[in-house]
Amino acid sequence: MSGSGNRAGKLRQVRIIGGRWRGRKLAFSPADGLRPTGDRIRETLFNWLAPHIQDARCADLFAGSGALGMEALSRGAGYCDFVDSGTAVMSLIRRQLETLGAQEQGGCHAVTAQQFLAQSDTPYDIVFIDPPFNRQLVEPICASLARRGLLAPAALIYVETAASEPLPDLPAGWSLHREKVSGGVAYRLFRNAPAWSR
Repeated sequence: MSGSGNRAGKLRQVRIIGGRWRGRKLAFSPADGLRPTGDRIRETLFNWLAPHIQDARCADLFAGSGALGMEALSRGAGYCDFVDSGTAVMSLIRRQLETLGAQEQGGCHAVTAQQFLAQSDTPYDIVFIDPPFNRQLVEPICASLARRGLLAPAALIYVETAASEPLPDLPAGWSLHREKVSGGVAYRLFRNAPAWSR
């Protein structure tokens, strides 16, 4: 995940934990609000997603280190749009995709999540929403996804927040599929119910 800004600092690393790139390390630049999703949470999340990940079209809307989107591609997703307002963040993710020979499987967009969604028109199968904590960013992003029709029928939406944050109001038709709390982090997987099943 990530927030805005490009605070200078020594590059750090996060490891891909499964799939064809298992063990590969991703470099990322420290930035305000950037908090890569931990290994244990990612392992649980991708166990939840395992039946749905193959060839999925994904969006990592607060990409940061790129760990969630890269993990998805490593485990068989077909494509992922990486979105983050930090230009340095996007440059590193673009370089990682090139190093892995996967530049055609990922799009890199140095804009805010809201700006990206405002110009998007292709529905996603899986969306990762992991913004900086306690900035009230989840609800408007979820609303934009629903309003603009950017979710495939039965799409899965991952939302990660501080455990102390109340769950924001979510679009009609979304149902809670999985939920866990680890330390100070609450992470949930929602399903977009197709219109005919509501």
